[in-house]
Amino acid sequence: MSETTNNTAAKNTAADTATAAKQGPHFPEQVTGMYILARALKEVGIDTMYGLVGIPVTEAAYIAQGQGIRFVGFRHEQQAGMAAATHGFLTHTPGVLLTVSSLGFMNGLTATANATVNCYPMIQISGASDPTMVDMDMGTYEQLDQLNTARPLVKAAFRCSHAKDIPSAVARAYRAAVSGRPGGVYIDMTTPALGEIMDASEAEKLFYKPVDVYAPVAPTQSAVDRAVEILTSAKRPAILLGKGAAYAQVDDKIKELIETYKIPYLAMSMAKGLMPDNGEYSALSCRSTIMEQSDVVMVIGARLNWMLQFGRGKWNPDMKFIQLDVEPREIDRNVPVAAPVVGDMGESLDMILASLKGKTMQTDPQWVPSLQAEAKVKNAKFHARLADAVSANPMNHWSALSAAKKVLEANPDVILVNEGANTLDDTRDSIDMVLPRHRVDCASWAIMGMGMGSAIGAAVATGKSVVAIEGDSAFGFSGMDFSTICRYKLPVTVCIFNNGGIYNGVGVPLDKTTDPAPTTLDVNARYDKLGDAFGAQTYYVTTPDEYQQALTEAIASKKPCLIDVQLGADSGKESGHIGYLNPATLISVTV
Repeated sequence: MSETTNNTAAKNTAADTATAAKQGPHFPEQVTGMYILARALKEVGIDTMYGLVGIPVTEAAYIAQGQGIRFVGFRHEQQAGMAAATHGFLTHTPGVLLTVSSLGFMNGLTATANATVNCYPMIQISGASDPTMVDMDMGTYEQLDQLNTARPLVKAAFRCSHAKDIPSAVARAYRAAVSGRPGGVYIDMTTPALGEIMDASEAEKLFYKPVDVYAPVAPTQSAVDRAVEILTSAKRPAILLGKGAAYAQVDDKIKELIETYKIPYLAMSMAKGLMPDNGEYSALSCRSTIMEQSDVVMVIGARLNWMLQFGRGKWNPDMKFIQLDVEPREIDRNVPVAAPVVGDMGESLDMILASLKGKTMQTDPQWVPSLQAEAKVKNAKFHARLADAVSANPMNHWSALSAAKKVLEANPDVILVNEGANTLDDTRDSIDMVLPRHRVDCASWAIMGMGMGSAIGAAVATGKSVVAIEGDSAFGFSGMDFSTICRYKLPVTVCIFNNGGIYNGVGVPLDKTTDPAPTTLDVNARYDKLGDAFGAQTYYVTTPDEYQQALTEAIASKKPCLIDVQLGADSGKESGHIGYLNPATLISVTV
């Protein structure tokens, strides 16, 4: 190098140094743990978050919005969690819930535990106090050992004590939520981790896209061969569809199995529409006959729990179960399963369909026609019951549902959310579904208080219109989050069936008191006024014709709407589906 070149380089270096001195010292860009959390969620593909902010997660929600993640803010954490769980069920990807610490965490944990029981993929992320202070019982702000509180109730739980832990925790939580049998996962996001500062360049090294977050596992061929042998030898076969089959999104495979081999089917509540309720092989109205007379039942994505009498009760004692499930611990839970097929639902059905090719069913030729004839008679009686109820004054559940049935069956792409006691049971029985994943209800735990959250989650996750049919008691658990529907301008219509009570509004106190009976609410409540408060389009209806017109207009508007459906206080009775759990059916109450 020449002397001239050296001199030039030296001058340039001196000039750069002088410039830097004038500009002041250079510091690397820095980020917080809250930024790392938002980026980690973005990296695994999360585009929506539900929650309620406050110390210490408020800024995390703002940063998530800045990363392009939609944040839907609620009035109560439980409803935000129900929305996240419904999002997970409908999209096959985890719904994400963000809460504050302590009681905010506890409120959300109700929904996360429910998601775990019902097999919905969901991730709850909660701000948490410094665990070193919690461990020493120092009385810090909102002190609670959240990690160990959550662990027994969720599928997996992680604690982030440092910002560097966050991307790994998010990726592992995603994998745990969707793998095998899906469920709720908890991440304890401590204040030290959220507030920690890192150089952006170092933080960038932490991010990665996890590979094969869901790796489907096929069943063994011997298990498939056993199932096919039992199915093809059946004289009176049937298929029972559960919400696990709906979640799996294997609709075409189920349709091929049923229609090719002419097997009658019935669906559990949230599997309604996976095959049309009014389809050629639907045995929905022949449930008792299926239970009592079938010799082989293939259970696809359902559990033989209390809703199916634990596989005992009315079931034919000589009947054989074939059970398709991703969780081996589900097999033989309450009754022996003759042919367990354990594996991914899609893989299992592919192998069963392949093994069935060229084989002939031994079905009794009178089996399907007899069920079709029975269904025709029972359906005619049910339709007559709805028609007769129209004249009831004031309305009862059946007369109101005669109107809702017409509107919703004319709008099959509307997602139906449904909860209550009689309102749940009667709506499920009345309204036929023809599309999969278009009915969301309280599912296996039969809980109340999921209505507004699930309606919001369904609308946000799918962009579709939603109708929530709610009992007045059920609506009371989550009604304030109707304001969330209005704030986000979602195409949700909420219909409140007001009979003034839990079961009904005619409860009589058992002792000398001026207080209302334990089951009495307010049959004169005007729930439409709540809709007015938040700017919704509202209706108050007292006849089936008024309700039909209001529901038609509300769906067409694609705006937040609330319909107060006035029933008589004597409409409804205590649900008899779980009588064995009700002490009132076992003992006499003396006054």
